[in-house]
Amino acid sequence: MSIDEFIDGVVDGTIPDEEVVLWLEKVFSEGLTTDETVFLTESMRDSGEVLSWPFPGLYVDKHSTGGVGDKVSIPLAPALAACGLKVPMISGRGLGHTGGTLDKLESIPGLRVSLEVDEIVEQVNDIGLAMVGQTEGLVPADRRLYALRDVTGTIASLPLITSSIVSKKAAEGISSLVLDVKFGRAAFMESRDAAENLARSMVSVSKGMGISASAILSTMDQPIGYSVGNSLEIIESVETMCGRGPVDLEELVCVLGGMLLRSSGMSEDLEEGASKIQDSLYDGTAFNKFLEMVGSQGGDKGIFESEYSLMRGLGILDSDLFSTTIEVGIEGWVSDIDAMTVAEACLEMGAGRKSLGDEIDRRVGVALEVQVGDYLEKGEVWATIYHSEERIEEIARMLSGAIQLSDSEPVVQSRISEVIW
Repeated sequence: MSIDEFIDGVVDGTIPDEEVVLWLEKVFSEGLTTDETVFLTESMRDSGEVLSWPFPGLYVDKHSTGGVGDKVSIPLAPALAACGLKVPMISGRGLGHTGGTLDKLESIPGLRVSLEVDEIVEQVNDIGLAMVGQTEGLVPADRRLYALRDVTGTIASLPLITSSIVSKKAAEGISSLVLDVKFGRAAFMESRDAAENLARSMVSVSKGMGISASAILSTMDQPIGYSVGNSLEIIESVETMCGRGPVDLEELVCVLGGMLLRSSGMSEDLEEGASKIQDSLYDGTAFNKFLEMVGSQGGDKGIFESEYSLMRGLGILDSDLFSTTIEVGIEGWVSDIDAMTVAEACLEMGAGRKSLGDEIDRRVGVALEVQVGDYLEKGEVWATIYHSEERIEEIARMLSGAIQLSDSEPVVQSRISEVIW
């Protein structure tokens, strides 16, 4: 049976679960060659609708393997659109300690992330971007394969991970793709070697399908930026699109965007591309594109008139939401903030999902006052918890163990470990 015939049987149900599971277990244990993974990914892409566009070469997207405080997509897509690219960004929801772009966007009152294919195409061609969830018609093969992988222990297979991610991006009809593959204690791939293997696999398979692909390896030990929690991350994204964002978040946005501008022929090299992305963050064009997208998808643009109206519109200033500050008991240099501990505290407050069907509270989260390399005096506040529950002592105790102070100033390094073309 060919791969095409197998995928057809997966989609139409003529191949029973038992046979699909046997195939998944064989791939899990024996692997696939790069060529076989390309064939599999193409078949999965073609199992449903594939978006088509009038101006080939301009349609791009980005994928991240997920992390804590990872709101990169939210400022990146408007910045790319402000620089002349088209971004049909189909994103996912958070599960466990990792946040989801759709959950963050749904913090905005009225904003729709469920659009039909024709709505996505019209909006992207009109204003340059859409940030939406996967439609029923895109890559139906992946839904069944992933569900069976989840219950049979075959998730951690390089060709299966690669085909799942790349098929969904390829179904967007894009010509260029950039991948942010994270490693560290709060990443899906904890070791750098595992992250590099996944990045190179996805780049190779994407190129094998005619997509210009590149990747970065980035660390996921500390939270990205200062905010963790859906509404708080929208605020930080807006700050970034107004030229006031955290240095580490801005670097990721500029480098990933610069790579896509280079791949699309919109800049001569990465440095020029990154500079163009940064300009869009500082001159207001990225933020204006974001507001266009919010309005086009039914969101309330009025909440972005001021920081106060934004916090109020996102429910952070609700009367039933409380804020509690956390102080340090000693003085010293911040040498570490454990992203996993921060994420688990947010998860306990209801900011994320422990199971797929869980309801989340988009208002709650943690706003850090410092990053690694900052100095704190004894008694200074290093974090503010926004919460609605009475278990604040337990959450505060969890967070108190996340920060580490040192007598000596640490060397602050870039999150980006390597760029892979």
